[in-house]
Amino acid sequence: MLKEDLMNDLKSAMKEKNELKKNTVQMVRAAILQVEKDKQIELDDSKIIDIIAKEVKKRNDSISDYEKGGREDLVKQIKQEIEYLKKYLPKQLSIEEVEEIVKQIVEEVGAKDMKDMGKVMKVAKEKIGASSDGKTINEAVKKFLV
Repeated sequence: MLKEDLMNDLKSAMKEKNELKKNTVQMVRAAILQVEKDKQIELDDSKIIDIIAKEVKKRNDSISDYEKGGREDLVKQIKQEIEYLKKYLPKQLSIEEVEEIVKQIVEEVGAKDMKDMGKVMKVAKEKIGASSDGKTINEAVKKFLV
């Protein structure tokens, strides 16, 4: 399903002569094909969403470097790429929603202190998935495990 959406968006970007959108979609498709060839499997939508989320994270991480370097042109380009990619991701949870889920997980696994962070993070990542980034989940876990 997502593969077809990506292909259709690639075609429309080519028709519109939108170079940035075309390049962004091609990059995601290449990342998907690389994983499929390396592991010799057909990826389902959940795995494709994980790949797209990683690409968004990479871009978010690079923004501060470009800002430090005074490259506003690249910052603008990266932010536009992120907007194109977010279209394929599930709705992002608010910080409050993530904290509520983490609070439930802490109670479920009986976590008491920072020693239990790994257990909580593992369950939280499985439950929340690509609906929030790892940094937000990590901060929420630290808030409840003091």
